[in-house]
Amino acid sequence: MPESRNRNLLVTGCAGFIGWKVTEKLLERGDSVVGVDNLNDYYDPRIKDLRLSELGKHRRFLFIKEDITEFPMMERLFREHQFDAVINLAARAGVRASVEDPWTYYHTNVTGTLNLLELCRRNEIKKFVFAGSSSVYGANDVPFSEDDNTDRPLSPYAASKKAAEVLTYTYHYLHNLDVTVLRYFTVYGPRGRPDMSIFKFLSSILNEEDIEVFGDGKQLRDFTYIDDIAEGTIRALAPCGYEIINLGNDNPVELRYVIGLIEKAVGKRARITNLPRHPADVPSTQANIENARRLLNWKPEVSIDEGIRRTAEWYLKFQNRFPDQVFGKSIDEVKQ
Repeated sequence: MPESRNRNLLVTGCAGFIGWKVTEKLLERGDSVVGVDNLNDYYDPRIKDLRLSELGKHRRFLFIKEDITEFPMMERLFREHQFDAVINLAARAGVRASVEDPWTYYHTNVTGTLNLLELCRRNEIKKFVFAGSSSVYGANDVPFSEDDNTDRPLSPYAASKKAAEVLTYTYHYLHNLDVTVLRYFTVYGPRGRPDMSIFKFLSSILNEEDIEVFGDGKQLRDFTYIDDIAEGTIRALAPCGYEIINLGNDNPVELRYVIGLIEKAVGKRARITNLPRHPADVPSTQANIENARRLLNWKPEVSIDEGIRRTAEWYLKFQNRFPDQVFGKSIDEVKQ
């Protein structure tokens, strides 16, 4: 499959953080994208509307509000469009929230993925890219490598992602579906999910509220900038047979270091309250990205220092656009 231009692609979860950026990059390269998203209310849908409004400027983009768990509806969609490949980025996100409502996570992440795999089989679509997660590694030693044991997930979210991975292999084995599974590591950047730690920290610091840090703040995370993730995802459209590939920054940093970068970016000090570590959290994440280098010719380009600066800059502008709360109090409220 060529790197770009004239492909007709299905991107599920197109209004989500990663889905939006992947779709944007595909459209800029000359591909056509049918985007599907159910626009659920896991977080404020206005940020999803913002992403969709930007994608709607492209004439090669068609948005369809639909849920991948609804098989008859998705079956009709596949009949009406001849897709060259499917990029499944639709998922119910949130490790801690999955502990409270595991059924929703299983339904979306497993049943939804199964529906798409079966429709690829029936319509002879040969390429499937699946958004996996580094959470499947659980408490393994770092750096995480693709051949590590992932049979002990620590949350329903991680378990659902692992189950979906297994299904993709089954369809590869039985039906010769070409599959790339991408395990993402702590994706962040402008237009990100409000429930992610960086935006929570930004809101709390600007509002002079305490930041709640689970644990001592020394936990390591392999923060990976959204543009790097999107580029790797698009490169994963290349034929591979069946591959699992980590997409991470390969340069983990302590959470308290990230808080320090945010303080610098907004010019205010943080007040920190430490809480007990959540049992679904792991002490550190780090990606071994040799497979990504070798198979995708991919490596991260944006450092955590630059990425946090860009994210904070966007956040300040965004808050002024939506004066009532999306991520927290508006900047105008903070200044008063």
